[in-house]
Amino acid sequence: MFAVIETGGKQYKVKPGQRLRVESLAGEVGDKIAFDKVLLVAAGEEVSVGAPYVAGGSVQATIANHGRHKKVTIIKFRRRKHSMKRQGHRQNYTEIVIDTINGKTE
Repeated sequence: MFAVIETGGKQYKVKPGQRLRVESLAGEVGDKIAFDKVLLVAAGEEVSVGAPYVAGGSVQATIANHGRHKKVTIIKFRRRKHSMKRQGHRQNYTEIVIDTINGKTE
C-alpha cells in the first residue's frame, strides 16, 4: 500500500514505515501529525485518485527529527568588474516516519 501526499508545496510517494524529510513542520519530536492532502491511495490493484484530493484520505506520521540540510553555496560573479558575492543557505527540514495510510480504494 502506498499514497501520494502534498506538503510544503511538494508531492511525496509514501509507504508505512518509511522515513522521509519534508519541509519544516511545527511540532516537537514524537508528536503525531496527520496529512489530509492525499492525492492518491493504492492498495494492490485497487487505486483511488483524488480530484484534487481523495475523500476521507489521510496519512498519519510521527515527527522523528528536526534538522538542516547541507549548505548550498550561491556565487554571483560580475565579469571584468572585480565584483563577486558569495552566500550560503541551509534549508530546515523535519524528518517524519509514516505510521498509517487511510483511504478508500475503489
